[in-house]
Amino acid sequence: MNNNASDPALAGQPIDLTNCDREPIHIPGSIQPHGCLLACDNGARRILFCSENAPAMLGLPGLPLDRSLSEVIGSEAAHTLLNALAVSGNRPRPAVVFGLDVNGRALDVTIHRHDDRTVIEFEPAATRLGRQISLSRTVVERMRRISDADRLVQQAAPLIQAQLGYDRVMVYQLGGDGAGKVVAEAKPEGHESFRGQFFPASDIPRQARALYLQNPIRVIGDASFTPVPIVALDPQAGPLDLSYAHLRSVSPIHCEYLRNMGVAASMSVSIIIDGALWGLIACHHYAPKVLTMADRAAAEMVGDVFSMHLDALHRRHARDAELTARRALDDLLANAVRAEDAGPALRDRLPRLADLIPADGVGMWFDGVWTTVGHAPTEAQAAPLLALALELPEGQVFRTDHLASLLPDAADLRGLVAGVMVVPLSRRPRDFMFYFRKEAVQTLDWGGDPNKTYETGPLGDRLTPRKSFAIWKETVRDKCHPWSEADCRFAEALRIAVTEVLLFNSEVLADERSRAEVRQRVLNRELNHRVKNILAIIQSLVNRKPPEGETLQGFAGSLRGRIQALAYAHDQIVRDDDETGLLGDLLAAELGPYAGEGRAIRLDGPAVALDGRAFSVMALILHEMATNAAKYGALSRASGHLSVAWHVDDAGNCHIDWTEDGLEGLVPPARSGFGSALVEQSLPFDLGGESRIAFRPTGVAARFMLPARFVRHAGVPAAPHADRAAPATAAPRPGRRVLLVEDQTLIALSLEAELQDHGLEVSGRAASVEAALEMIDHDPPDLAVLDVNLADETSLPVAERLRGRGIPFVFATGYGSDFDLPAGFSDVPVATKPYQVHDILRKLSEAEGRG
Repeated sequence: MNNNASDPALAGQPIDLTNCDREPIHIPGSIQPHGCLLACDNGARRILFCSENAPAMLGLPGLPLDRSLSEVIGSEAAHTLLNALAVSGNRPRPAVVFGLDVNGRALDVTIHRHDDRTVIEFEPAATRLGRQISLSRTVVERMRRISDADRLVQQAAPLIQAQLGYDRVMVYQLGGDGAGKVVAEAKPEGHESFRGQFFPASDIPRQARALYLQNPIRVIGDASFTPVPIVALDPQAGPLDLSYAHLRSVSPIHCEYLRNMGVAASMSVSIIIDGALWGLIACHHYAPKVLTMADRAAAEMVGDVFSMHLDALHRRHARDAELTARRALDDLLANAVRAEDAGPALRDRLPRLADLIPADGVGMWFDGVWTTVGHAPTEAQAAPLLALALELPEGQVFRTDHLASLLPDAADLRGLVAGVMVVPLSRRPRDFMFYFRKEAVQTLDWGGDPNKTYETGPLGDRLTPRKSFAIWKETVRDKCHPWSEADCRFAEALRIAVTEVLLFNSEVLADERSRAEVRQRVLNRELNHRVKNILAIIQSLVNRKPPEGETLQGFAGSLRGRIQALAYAHDQIVRDDDETGLLGDLLAAELGPYAGEGRAIRLDGPAVALDGRAFSVMALILHEMATNAAKYGALSRASGHLSVAWHVDDAGNCHIDWTEDGLEGLVPPARSGFGSALVEQSLPFDLGGESRIAFRPTGVAARFMLPARFVRHAGVPAAPHADRAAPATAAPRPGRRVLLVEDQTLIALSLEAELQDHGLEVSGRAASVEAALEMIDHDPPDLAVLDVNLADETSLPVAERLRGRGIPFVFATGYGSDFDLPAGFSDVPVATKPYQVHDILRKLSEAEGRG
């Protein structure tokens, strides 16, 4: 299959700057003259194509078309090539045979199979194979010793220059927008430097990028070469695809570009990371230079090592940066929460917060005060940006690398910054942090004489480095360098951390309120700790390697069920004090994410209900116990098993026995943290109960006692095991049409797919009240699911319109069981997020029944 984004209809047609992005460079119909080519059928038996110079190079009396390969090059040579092809498997990258005897001449040969044809390339045999291997080993070893990504990039150019002998070696890095930059260079003394030069995405057309991914090495022995035509046995058979051929002829556009620079020969090696083209190692020579097949194989190997090592160093750098950011945020949480006023605390830490994300300046709007660090606008200049931020969805990080497109009339602001990342810090009032970047062309440091001129060829001065640089500058005018995914992750972490600080500070300022409010504040601190553990559990569940043979659908279903169990446990902890909850349900919810996969979990006890206060305390304790068991105890090993049994004594006290077994050599922790203190102290302190924990060599054993005043008999027998069968789910009739009103596209798409899997149709998806009302008026649905909060509005007008038309609907919310239904809608079923499709189906069926 051909994946090149080129136009075969242009084959054989004149190529110029107007159509070079569609030039079919993979089927040029010719090769470079330093070797020859044969192409056979898929079985490599019959020769269907050959280059015109094949007779001279292979010692043949004429063109070998329609002859067998063994007849043309000898049976022994053909046998060797077919063996090499078999060893290479089905990969299209060529297998290499060095020093093959072909009709009495030693040749280096590559062979590969692509597009149902076998392509064989012949070149004169290398004479310094051993020296090249030794040089390559030295270069690889030098690269492996480098532990910094930037230094590796800088050292790669001189190392490869020493290995291959090219006059100039450059490392190009490609950006997310396709534009590139020369980030490293080795060159002769006195020659202009291109280091720091940018070039537009159009300098490497899309079909060339595709070939750089397929064939990682490209050699031009002489930029003024005369192409050698390829002759076909059947002219109607279609052109020969040379995507993986080393001898493939080169676009005349590219050759003129090289000649305009005074370059006579070139070679490039692709830098491929995670299947994407990160950049190129480009080599230039000022006289013709044919790189032997051995040199190319060595260069390709070094390029692969460079790519892998660079990838590893980038990953290490990203991990270290995340740890640094996490430490900075932890410091913010640990110290800023002690301040009476969060505003001064955040302003004092603004320089440190500025270092989290690469930017030229930072501004913060907090409590009506504008504070800046580095290259940032004044408050007056930032006024249009603040107005834009107030219109953005709440609680979401926003970024743009082209601010001028959003604020075309803010000339003072656009002249100062080109891109911004907006990090919301609070909801009422709305405070923000802004990271600013300058226009990309303002950050350049051109590495050579700006008055340098180059020869202009027949296609014009477009094909010179300076003109390419000028075109790049026009392309990125009023734009900054794009924000990366890592930038966005750090911004989201900052948003969450600052929100925590602000929430906690608001609770500290309310310290003079009633004892109940103070107790709620403490509970919120504990809840923050618990949420972090829940997020860690979710991360571990997502990273879990599926068992062998498990389908993607099965894995997704298990993951969805476990996250739903965590959501249930989180929902219970914030109940009102007047409500109760079943102890068995709480245990099932906390241990549900770990059930299955052969883990032995046993629950045994009567139906016992706890009042709201006791339920909250036990939810925290049992969550800590379950988390620790999953990290270090019985749930962390296949051999472990857990038993939880409870009973009520004659005095009405509830005793809970938590027993873990199946471990060996369990050692008590050297120090206790917040979680341990929570398990050991919260029950005696808050409820007057008892909490005992013992670290046995075979596993943890703990016992808890809840006083009778917090315990009630529910009168329903408890299930004996954590794995409980779900009740049959009622559902609307197949074919019913459902309107989804949801402002999160991914959530809506996921729910739409699940409803369709259960025989329902989705009549439409609306992200706003206006869109939903229009859909109802023009195409009324049978049913509807309404997300309560839609960005900066609610779906109540939609609910009123549906009720007026007699269309059943359900509300959806992430607030859990504490959600208060709006006045007049107390009879409407409510589904909580994250969605479970069976819950949605049951609620829709319930809504239909009430309608």
